[in-house]
Amino acid sequence: MNPFKQKRELLSALKGLQPKEQVVLCPQCDAKLTKEQLAETLYVCPACGHHYNISARYRLKTILDPKSFHEICGSLKGGNPLDFPGYEEKLREQREKTGLKEAVIVGTGKIKGIKTVICVMDNRFMMASMGTAVGEKITRACEYAIKNRLPLIIFSASGGARMQEGILSLFQMAKTSAAISRHNEEGLLYISVMTNPTTGGVTASFASLGDIILSEPDALIGFAGPRVIEQTIKTSLPEGFQRSEYLQEHGFVDAVVERKDMRETLGLLLKLHDRRNRR
Repeated sequence: MNPFKQKRELLSALKGLQPKEQVVLCPQCDAKLTKEQLAETLYVCPACGHHYNISARYRLKTILDPKSFHEICGSLKGGNPLDFPGYEEKLREQREKTGLKEAVIVGTGKIKGIKTVICVMDNRFMMASMGTAVGEKITRACEYAIKNRLPLIIFSASGGARMQEGILSLFQMAKTSAAISRHNEEGLLYISVMTNPTTGGVTASFASLGDIILSEPDALIGFAGPRVIEQTIKTSLPEGFQRSEYLQEHGFVDAVVERKDMRETLGLLLKLHDRRNRR
C-alpha cells in the first residue's frame, strides 16, 4: 500500500479520538505533540511511552494485513430491554459520535498471512461496557472460529457490565465464558490482549480466559477499582497495583507488549500455533 495513502487512512480512523487542537498535551509527561507525530508512533508518546486509547478501527489497521478485514454481524446492535430511562437516546448519541453500532467490532482478518477471528472493543462507546449486543457479538465470533477452525484474538478495553441492561448484562459473563470454553475444547488458540482499562465483568470473564494473555504497558486491569478495594480491606495497596507490569510479575499476564511490537508478537504466536505447521 502507498505509505502516504496508508497514513491518510490511519489519520481518518483517528477522527474524533482527540480534541480538535493540533497540539496534544501528554497526560503523563506534559510533552507537547502534534496529531501527526502521534500517528507516526501509533499514538504512543515518544517522550515517555504513554499509550493513548485508540479506536477499534485504528487498532485493526495497525494489527491486520492491509485489506484483509471482513466484519461479522456488523449490523447487530443493542436495544433497551429493561426500558431504562434515557438509554435509547444515549445509544443514539454514542452511535452518532463514534460511527459504531456497538462497543465491539468483530470479524476475520490476516496477521502475517495467517487468518484469525478478531474482536476489538472500543471504549469511546459507553466505555466499552458489556451489554447483550457486545456479549452476543463475542459469542458469535467464538462460534465462527469453532466452525472454521480458526484462532481467536480479543482486544479488551472496558469499564465492565452495562448497568442500563441490569442482570441481562451480567448474563453475558457466563455466555461469553461458555463460548470461549467450547473454543478451547476444540483445541483452538485464544489470545487475550488487555488494554487500558480492562475492568469489571469483562476482566472476570472472557478477558482472563486466554491461552496466552498479553497487555499493553501501564494498562489498568482488575475487577473493582483500587479505591473501592482500599475502602473494603481498609489498607493501602502496593504501588502499581492493578497495572499490567505488576500483574505480569505476579503471573496474571504472560507478557506486556508495546503497541509497536504487538503485530509482530501476534504474528509470531499465530505462526507457532498454526495447525498447518504441525507434522
